[in-house]
Amino acid sequence: MDKAERIKAIKNGNGIQFLLNCAYTILGNPIYVIDINYNLLAYTNPPKDDHNWNELIATGSFSQKTLEILANEGLIESITNAAKTVTLRNDKLKYAKMAGHFINRDNVEVGIAMMTESNVPFDSESAAAFEMLADKITDEIRTYDYFTMLAMTFHEDKINLLLDGAVTNPLLYNPQAQVLYNGFDDYLYVAVVDVEKYDILDSVHRNRLEYFKSMLKAMFPLFKYSVYADHIVVLMSSKNKKFGVAPFFNMHADLFKRNGFHTGISESFESIYELRIYYDQAVAALANGISK
Repeated sequence: MDKAERIKAIKNGNGIQFLLNCAYTILGNPIYVIDINYNLLAYTNPPKDDHNWNELIATGSFSQKTLEILANEGLIESITNAAKTVTLRNDKLKYAKMAGHFINRDNVEVGIAMMTESNVPFDSESAAAFEMLADKITDEIRTYDYFTMLAMTFHEDKINLLLDGAVTNPLLYNPQAQVLYNGFDDYLYVAVVDVEKYDILDSVHRNRLEYFKSMLKAMFPLFKYSVYADHIVVLMSSKNKKFGVAPFFNMHADLFKRNGFHTGISESFESIYELRIYYDQAVAALANGISK
């Protein structure tokens, strides 16, 4: 059997580490797996003279400085734009690398497998086998709740970072911001949903916001959600600027009224990095609507 067939023959159900151990024997090069937050999940014997490997294993992640170097060299962007796998060669890298995405059961990209060309030269056979490994990892994690929840919390974390203005290097954050675009079309809209607070503790109100966010997500799963300040934030999109966002909410006006919701909606926009501007616009629309 060739290498891809041997990878395919590895039995699933024993965890990612088992897959990597078997793949290392077949491919001959070190491999690690990280999630979309750059946290280390599994790895084989590392090359001792690769700084990035050493940092990852010593700390369990990459430092902000390392991520910025990789981003400025276009390496993170290359991985993000790859359909499934990509080979990376760059003067900043000690060794060439092969990277591949894997997805969770909701077809959301939740991690990356990375192989280093430190022992055996890359060729077409190893590339096909590595792509098969990415598929095997995808099959392995389909029942893992960790990766389902990771995608959900990832959306909220990144929405809130954008609203806080904490994203200062688009080259670094584009791969993560791109996850927010997944499943969307061309133009973005943001809505803020205000929930009647009543005379209750702030902590209880926060729980109510989380509850209603989960309710809306169950009813309208194509949108992306966050709880920010005292609002539920709803990120949505459509193919063109004629998308009837307001009619959509009007269609469900009774649902919102029964639950004590008020909603403000922004105009359409194209760059995820403008989210704060249009969030403020939606908040202003909400306040204006409530005052009237």
